[in-house]
Amino acid sequence: MTRSRRAWSILGEILVVLLFALFMIPFVMVIINSAKTSKDIIFDALSLPSNWGQLFMNIGLIFSNHTVHYANAFLDSALITFFSLVVIVLFSSMCAWALVRTHKAWAMVIFFAFVAVMVIPFQVLMFPLVRWMRILGDFLHFRLLQSIPGMIFAYLGFGSPLSVFIFHGFIKNIPYELEESATIDGCSEARTFFEIVFPLLQPIIVTVLILNGIWIWNDYLLPLLMLGSNGAIQTIPVAVTAFAGAYLKQWDLILTSTLIAMVPLIVLYLFAQRYIIKGMIEGAIK
Repeated sequence: MTRSRRAWSILGEILVVLLFALFMIPFVMVIINSAKTSKDIIFDALSLPSNWGQLFMNIGLIFSNHTVHYANAFLDSALITFFSLVVIVLFSSMCAWALVRTHKAWAMVIFFAFVAVMVIPFQVLMFPLVRWMRILGDFLHFRLLQSIPGMIFAYLGFGSPLSVFIFHGFIKNIPYELEESATIDGCSEARTFFEIVFPLLQPIIVTVLILNGIWIWNDYLLPLLMLGSNGAIQTIPVAVTAFAGAYLKQWDLILTSTLIAMVPLIVLYLFAQRYIIKGMIEGAIK
């Protein structure tokens, strides 16, 4: 290795370390301030906590708070995220498989429609969304607003375009001969998909789960529109806003609840990180 290349390599490593430190600052700030009182945070947010046991006291205050039902919000968020991911993966993978294996013009038109939808800002759709959810709920005699099924249905609509795009690119690289062999052996289309194609989608499924899971778990605006700020069903981002009033902000409880909400995502990412880059490359580039 020449001196110039070695110098560039060292410079790149230094840059990576600096960027890592920069992006870790908010996370570290959340951790150290979760173990403080609100007064300590306001007067000196950069100092280390004098008593780390304050963290567990803050956690106890959050779960015993009668205004914010954090345990219920955590459960609601978990249910909405889990079932939304299940339906997004199932419907998006089946849709992408059908579009890939259908060699007709309308299949390509539908695929490009999915791609085009990704560039539409959510702010353009949020008010028509609430109106049409109310109309559709009245037509079906089923409550879609302020309900978990309604949230799952909404996330399916908003999460499918990117998921179909990723699955579409991955499925194109699966040899069609595998499906032909299954058809010759007497497999139906459904059995061919779930026993031959779906198991091969594991890397890209993990990628879709991570991308959509982080978005759904942290989403604030859609649950606020669909569930309201004081409804019986709440997600964690909506529930946390109750700690921030017009005249008083409980920073200790806000940051501690944020830390609690981050833990499931961190655990999920640590277990699935080796699939993320692999799935993104195979699904979006090849």
